[in-house]
Amino acid sequence: MQLSDIFVKPITRDIQGVIKVGQGGQDTIRQDLDEYVVTKELQRYFNDFFTAYLKSINGPTDKMGVWISGFFGSGKSHFLKILSYLLNSKVEIDGKTAIEFFKEQNKIADQTTIAAMDRAASIETDVLLFNIDSESKSGNKSDENAILNVFMQQFNKMQGFTDSNFMVADMERLLVEEGKYQDFKAAYKEINRNHDDWENGRNRYAFEKKVIEEALVKIDFGYDMPNFDVQKPISIKDFAEMVAKYIDKQGDNHHVVFLVDEVGQFIGDDVHRMLNLQTVVEELGVATKGKAWVIVTSQQSIDTVTKNLSGTDFSKIQGRFDTKIAMSSSNVDEVIKRRLLDKTNDAKAFLESDFANNANSIHNKLNFNGERKWAKYSSADDYAEIYPFVPYQFELLQTVLTAVREHGSDGKHLSEGERSMLAIFKEAAVRMKDASISSLVPFSMFFDGLENFLDHEHRIVITNAQKNERVNPDGGLDSFPIRVFETLFMIKYVDQFEKSLDNITTLMVSNTDEDVIELKKKVEAALIDLISQGFVEKTTQGYEFLTNQEQDIKKQIDKQNVTESEVATELGSLFFDDSTAIKETFNYPKLRGNYVFKFNELIDDVPIKSNRNDLTIKVITPQSEDNRNEVTLSVKSAQNTLMIDMPVETNYLDEVRQAL
Repeated sequence: MQLSDIFVKPITRDIQGVIKVGQGGQDTIRQDLDEYVVTKELQRYFNDFFTAYLKSINGPTDKMGVWISGFFGSGKSHFLKILSYLLNSKVEIDGKTAIEFFKEQNKIADQTTIAAMDRAASIETDVLLFNIDSESKSGNKSDENAILNVFMQQFNKMQGFTDSNFMVADMERLLVEEGKYQDFKAAYKEINRNHDDWENGRNRYAFEKKVIEEALVKIDFGYDMPNFDVQKPISIKDFAEMVAKYIDKQGDNHHVVFLVDEVGQFIGDDVHRMLNLQTVVEELGVATKGKAWVIVTSQQSIDTVTKNLSGTDFSKIQGRFDTKIAMSSSNVDEVIKRRLLDKTNDAKAFLESDFANNANSIHNKLNFNGERKWAKYSSADDYAEIYPFVPYQFELLQTVLTAVREHGSDGKHLSEGERSMLAIFKEAAVRMKDASISSLVPFSMFFDGLENFLDHEHRIVITNAQKNERVNPDGGLDSFPIRVFETLFMIKYVDQFEKSLDNITTLMVSNTDEDVIELKKKVEAALIDLISQGFVEKTTQGYEFLTNQEQDIKKQIDKQNVTESEVATELGSLFFDDSTAIKETFNYPKLRGNYVFKFNELIDDVPIKSNRNDLTIKVITPQSEDNRNEVTLSVKSAQNTLMIDMPVETNYLDEVRQAL
């Protein structure tokens, strides 16, 4: 039996792991809704959101913000997109609304939540879904009103106006209010030499000024031709009142919902952007009385984002974003298990039996050193549910994704090219589809899902290792030493993971019948080669992947010629500096205090100071790491010398005083 035979749904089927906000189309919407897994956690979040949203339908409210937080790959963008479908009654799949689709598949169990969803879908709502970093014009990103500008662009676009120039959009808005917009578009098409539609020509406004002016004259529109090249500044209050005016014209209880992806990453550490968002949300709340909503996603909670921007009062935005949804790791685990790893009945029975017979053997291959405990299979059912993956991989990969995003990607605001947890697990499973039923997915295989996400600094190091004849004599891209090296990259920035030989070996386990002793030898040999070529360094913390810059620093350090005297001096500063050195002096009472003993200070017979006194403290350091735990304190009298064999971890100052 192969791995590809154990799953209910074909493992090779197309699964949209990365949810691209703004991506539409009937097929995309159908797949989004059909394969969306409403976990126990999400059941609660849907209830929280629609309960809050219902208040704005039943009466005025100023609590019209939702802050959705979660680590990279947690599903927050997917949740945001599903909300956009549920709130938009215009979205239909096979003649059914999104909520009808949900109810037909029994995705929501709570009837109160379903009733609130039905009520929300019954009112007319304009839904504006966008990734704020993708939609922000490059020239506007440094503007203090960067967030307002994107909101304004999207609001204009939703009404059918241009999102490229606020002045052109204002002209279009006035034409609509005068009831002459359609006449203007017809006149423009008739006058311009190519007979282009207005929608095609308006972004060429710099070259079409004369045509635009002639079209306005033809429809008898009393409007002074503006200078389109000068952007008219708009205040946040004006924007909010514009939205409120639009809502009032649409009829009773009309709503406008801004769904903004990746707002936390867009704000970053920019106080002005956070203030801009706060004021936008506050003014919309005042002007629309809850009929305009702002729903955002962020890797960090709103408390964390505002805390990082110290020195400014953000209490107002905390009040507006009254509904807070925090996506947790349990949500992602459940989605992957139900959407990707669902097993056939025969496969599940086989796996449960296999684990029952070999649980100890399997667990012994998955041991990790260190204070941090990483999850193992909890039961035969857990094994059958997660196989061919291992429980620790869910949490460790989440941590790796966040770390790589911060240290190893082409930018912290990426979204379109991001890989989700689901996509990476799916890709690893596909690579293993022809493997036998005893196979496990090693953690190293997750690197393939991250490779295109890396920045140049990290990518070039791995490429150099692949080209290195000592590390990779066969030149293959999938050799064992390269897999070890890629694994070291993934855990490089995970501080809570101990990068020891044993732990790296565990990450490389690829079969329940793995000979761990032989595997450890292979890993050690690979590490030796990687170290010899300068790609990896062994430190007191374990084995470290070195970037190009770190490799250069190591080379410079290795070139330094350090003498024994310099080593002794450095150790002397450690043992005998002013903060730790014995400052007491000792005298012989019978000499009436006339003879005072001080201390010469030596490290392995090398004097640290040149004092000529009669009593000496001599520290003997352990000669190797192997015997460091076997060295014991001993004090010998040899003429005027106290000889002390000093264990590395001994509190030598107390021991010396006791010996004296």
